Amino acid sequence: MCGICGIFNLNGEPASPIILRKMTDEIAHRGPDGEGFFVDSFIGLGHRRLAIIDLSPAGHQPMITLDGQYVLTYNGEVYNFQEIRAELESLGIQFRSKTDSEVVLYAYRQWGPKCVERFNGMFAFAIWDKTKQELFIARDRYGIKPLYYTFVNNYFLFASEQNIVL
Repeated sequence: MCGICGIFNLNGEPASPIILRKMTDEIAHRGPDGEGFFVDSFIGLGHRRLAIIDLSPAGHQPMITLDGQYVLTYNGEVYNFQEIRAELESLGIQFRSKTDSEVVLYAYRQWGPKCVERFNGMFAFAIWDKTKQELFIARDRYGIKPLYYTFVNNYFLFASEQNIVL
């Protein structure tokens, strides 16, 4: 099932690792196989993992591209990820895992937000572009994988569940 969450401090102050930990703990039941955190200045991404496709540590999230520019927290399954992976490999991209998560990450790097038009599946994810300082969040067309968001004070918050408390 997995669980994702994030905090974006709109006033530019550092994202609180304490708040991010609290948010991630709230969705612990969504992913008993691991947890991960990424904090960089005013952005924080959290993840609770339920390992299904690639059970190895290579599937740990948040997942970062080799060049460090993009960071992903992802929940879901892209059914056609193997076809997309083959296309990305033909463009010279080398993968470290067998996960659909990594395919989503590199599809975004290759095609930007239009990558979601290629995905057949159920998903919710957030990608941080460190160079552009942009956060992109998306979910599947039918909302099978939940993605809730809100603005509280100077924070943009998102998560797989509504019961995230500060």
